[in-house]
Amino acid sequence: MAMAITTVGVVGLGNMGLGMAATLVRKGFDVLGFDISDARRAAAEAAGVAFVPELGAVLRRADALVFSLPLARDVEAVVTVAGGLLSRTDRRVVVIDTSTSDPGTTRRLAGRLAEAGHALLDAPVSGGPSGAAEGTLTMMVGGSEADYALAEPVLTALSARAPHVGPSGAGNIVKLVNNLLVAAHLVTTGEAMRLSEAAGLSAEEAVKVVNTATGRSAISEVMFPRWILSNSFDSGFSAGLMRKDVRLALELAAESAVDLPLSAHVGRIWEGTREAIPDGADFTRMADYRDATGAH
Repeated sequence: MAMAITTVGVVGLGNMGLGMAATLVRKGFDVLGFDISDARRAAAEAAGVAFVPELGAVLRRADALVFSLPLARDVEAVVTVAGGLLSRTDRRVVVIDTSTSDPGTTRRLAGRLAEAGHALLDAPVSGGPSGAAEGTLTMMVGGSEADYALAEPVLTALSARAPHVGPSGAGNIVKLVNNLLVAAHLVTTGEAMRLSEAAGLSAEEAVKVVNTATGRSAISEVMFPRWILSNSFDSGFSAGLMRKDVRLALELAAESAVDLPLSAHVGRIWEGTREAIPDGADFTRMADYRDATGAH
């Protein structure tokens, strides 16, 4: 019988990680938190998270781990840190990696952890910082059925939906497919609303009708009213992270020998707007129909 999960370590306490850590505290777990920036300590402790300044200590003490890191290389560095998870023999630890990574890296790291008696689930998320803080994320989980069952208490605490989509790497595949669509929808919805404004109908009125018709999407239904029409552009997800996800999706297309001409053009648009929409800007700025110059 699998040992119960009572202590969860969260590695990476940024916009998403801190929200997930706070949710786990609220759901009754003991939570250890680590971040490379000590500046995250106060916010973590205010949420009831025990901030641990040494990564190895979190990796050695937690029953399960949640990673919220920017890049695949960051995930690899944490998995392989000396004296960390690969050295543990006291129990089977499941790593829930919520970072968006490439399937190949995920499968390779899952293999290394399996050799050490541990598990890695690729579980990228959708729902943003608000979903992380409220425990209403959608998680797309790749890995074995047994490891999915082992992690289920943590997945249930963090999400409204956490379907097991397939073997190792499958979670990242579906997340890249999803974000490729989001990247394209931001471009097309922004252009459509720019057309509406130029032709004499306000974007606000146009999007109301679109949202009752077949052109609607999460961009028009959620992002436009919340962050674009309001001119707030504060979703918590950066243009740089979306550029990374689009790049990973197009690299996966190349590896899979599939030609995606429209998606390739979307990738060029995202790369070509770095000056107008810097990596640090909110990704919803790509749909800003007010840009008279046309960022793309």
